[in-house]
Amino acid sequence: MTEITTVGVDLAKDVIVVCASNAAGAVVLRKQLSFSAFAAWAANIPGCVIGMEACSTAHHWVRVLSSLGHSPKLMAAEVVAPFRMSRGAKNDHNDAEAILVAVQQPTMRFVSPKSIEQQAMLSWHRARAGFLQERKSLLNRTRGLLAEFGIWVGRSAAVLIRRLPELADEPRLPDLFKPILLHTLDHLRQLDQRIDECDARIADHARHSEAAQRIQQLSGVGVLTASAVVATVSDAGDYRNGRQLAAWAGLVPRQNSSGGKSRLGKITKRGDSYVRGLLTQGARSTLQSALKRQAHQRSRLQQWIVALQGRVGYHKTLVAIANKHLRMIWAILAKGEDYDPNAWRRYKRSAA
Repeated sequence: MTEITTVGVDLAKDVIVVCASNAAGAVVLRKQLSFSAFAAWAANIPGCVIGMEACSTAHHWVRVLSSLGHSPKLMAAEVVAPFRMSRGAKNDHNDAEAILVAVQQPTMRFVSPKSIEQQAMLSWHRARAGFLQERKSLLNRTRGLLAEFGIWVGRSAAVLIRRLPELADEPRLPDLFKPILLHTLDHLRQLDQRIDECDARIADHARHSEAAQRIQQLSGVGVLTASAVVATVSDAGDYRNGRQLAAWAGLVPRQNSSGGKSRLGKITKRGDSYVRGLLTQGARSTLQSALKRQAHQRSRLQQWIVALQGRVGYHKTLVAIANKHLRMIWAILAKGEDYDPNAWRRYKRSAA
């Protein structure tokens, strides 16, 4: 019996390796294909389950394979790694076989594929983050170069940008060096224009997305966070509760429990670091807003935030707020509701 029923695919930039099995679970095919030849090969086999790691190009291949009549399944790379037979012999063929074994597990957790629209929106977020990093690197490099000639501007980016035009006429700097400052200033202006364009695109997406509008009703969740969450989380219903979504974002404690004893450590930091960072930054404004309000004017959530900050400190409170926000976001998206700060009263009555 050689009919293929399940396929494990190890994706790469230039080479794609497949490992296929029949209904009995026996491996019947191992094959290495080029990036362009993979689709043609998949079109010539009967419809089957095809497992892949959720890595670069994976969401594209999900759409292609679905159109060819297959049932593609995406898995996180960390849940596939334990199924590799030899930890000391990592190669494409062993990885494909591990994916084949993993996709057949009845308890395996799968990743929801993203649509083209979601990936396009996430591309603007990634481009914006890249431009910001490039801008930061450019300023740091220029600051270091100026220090080589005995000129220290300080750590403020705004001060450095403001002084760049006048530094181009600084007599202590050699004439051979001064054009670099003019090039830096021109490059900064171009980067600022690119960042502004990214901000405009993201704001337009958040403005026209009904789900993003509902998420922004939360204090500390702005345009960037709302757009990123909507573009990243394909279907909130894939998560059983808000804690699972928080675990996906790495905002829950790492466990090392055994023998009935619970041992919790630092947060796992798994999942999307970009979304986690935005939620943590938003938590800062939420905390400051709660601390500034008078005690008798604080909402129930703000009272909890202030009490928590006094008990565990600043940084742990930020993580707890980000976790709380993501749980609320799950409820808003999964249940299709608007944000209701008094929802606890309704659920308290139903529980009673």
